[in-house]
Order: sequence, then C-alpha cells, then structure tokens
Amino acid sequence: MNWFWYALLSAICAALVAIFGKIGLSKLDSTLATALRAVVMAGITLLAAILLGKFRNFTWHSVSDREWLWIVLAGAAGALSWIFYFYALKHGPAPAVAAIDRLSLLFVFILAVLVLKDPFTWRAAIGATLVGLGAFMMSVSGEVWQRLLSGFANLFK
Repeated sequence: MNWFWYALLSAICAALVAIFGKIGLSKLDSTLATALRAVVMAGITLLAAILLGKFRNFTWHSVSDREWLWIVLAGAAGALSWIFYFYALKHGPAPAVAAIDRLSLLFVFILAVLVLKDPFTWRAAIGATLVGLGAFMMSVSGEVWQRLLSGFANLFK
C-alpha cells in the first residue's frame, strides 16, 4: 500500500476524531479531554511500535541530538494543536472547526517552500488556496455570506 492510501486512512481517522471528540466533550473540559486522548494515543502508538518491531535496535543514543530536538518540537506543536483543536471543538461547530484546522495544509505548503526549500508549483499553490477558500466557506455564517455577496454584487452596479 503506498503513501496515498495511508494519507486517506489518516483523513478518515481525523474525521472520526472530530465527531468522537465533539460527542465526548459535551460535559468534559477540553484540556482534560486532550490529556486523556494523549494517553490513549501514546498507548496505541507504543503498542504498534512494539508489535512492528521498531524497538529492536533502538537505544536512546541511536537518536541524534538534532533528531531529538525536532521530535520534541513536533511533539510540542502537536500537543498545542490538539489543546486548541479540542477547545474550539467544544465551543464551535465540528465542520467549521475541522475546516479551519485543515488550513494547516496551506501553512504547510508555505512553510515547506520557505523552510524546507520544497519546490513551489502553481498547481500546489492553487490547491492550497482552494483549501483556504473552502475552509472560509465552511466556517463563516450565512449572515456573513449574505453581506459578502451583497457587497460583491454592489461592485457591479
């Protein structure tokens, strides 16, 4: 199975996170829910790594200081992302929260070009822009849309 199918499975699981999380947050503090979720995730991830034999030749020193730094930073960014996500999910509509969260695709595109020196392509730029527009469309209220559309229509009067 190639990377595409894993990415698709990731997207399906991410959708389930939004639905299950929204239901689970009905009477629970969002930060506590995030901490409990992190424990579950750590357990499942450790079990998968053990079952797949990923610890066979592992030692703490087999990971370089540079790799540790980036892993720790990624972990911190991920933890903050989920704290913010679950707070937004508790207080906002799940489709809008999930749509805004997917703006990460736009941010990844920009940062990958600037920091990782990934190649810029117009196809990717247009795709990332459309994701941004889609997130905007899914997250603003009908009243805001009416004002935007009427303002746009007034430009042509």
